[in-house]
Amino acid sequence: MRETMRRMLKLALPPRCPGCGAVIAADHRFCADCWGELRFIGPPWCASCNVPFAFARGDDARCGACLADPPRHRGIRAAVAYGEVARALALKLKYAGRTAYAETAARQMMRLMPAEADLLVPVPLHRWRLWRRGYNQAGLIAAALGRLTETPVEQRALERFRSTPMLRGLGARERRAAVCGVFRVVQEGKMRIAGRNIVLVDDVHTSGATANAATATLLGAGAASVTIMCWARVLDAEAD
Repeated sequence: MRETMRRMLKLALPPRCPGCGAVIAADHRFCADCWGELRFIGPPWCASCNVPFAFARGDDARCGACLADPPRHRGIRAAVAYGEVARALALKLKYAGRTAYAETAARQMMRLMPAEADLLVPVPLHRWRLWRRGYNQAGLIAAALGRLTETPVEQRALERFRSTPMLRGLGARERRAAVCGVFRVVQEGKMRIAGRNIVLVDDVHTSGATANAATATLLGAGAASVTIMCWARVLDAEAD
């Protein structure tokens, strides 16, 4: 009976491509056209921030930005570069209530999970934004990634206790100022953070202002290291 109901539901609501909405064979997949549009990120890349290189420069090679100002985190591991298809998934997950796409993203992110990862921590929303949206997309991705990789997830250790304006359209300096001092590790979370190799999970990495502020807070609370993981990363100068 249950299997019959499942088949009827699938016929009534068939799986659809997260990019274009076309009917596809199974959940968490893309149609052939959208799959071909995705740019997957992996080595060769900067040894510090994981920005991809056009050609291999050696395992310890670093980009110019990291040579000038080394990051405090251990890299930004993004499944794909930000583009039309990646953007479509992120927006549907974030604003259209398509919460199942959190697992779609996590399935592509799991190949980049650091071997030393001890704990997944999502970038939190301020409580008012969480109340309006009803969920934290980064928290959903972290939960799915935790299930897929059998890595513990700590949803509430890191808190965004101050509201921030929308960062879209702001310059790099304005973004840094907007997120300065907005995060803290809650008292009961400090023991779970201290000495652990943290993977900070988000949906889209744009300028790095939010991730850098969260990283500084986690390291200040005693984390051994912080690696950033996300679905998509903006690689050009323009942020949507």
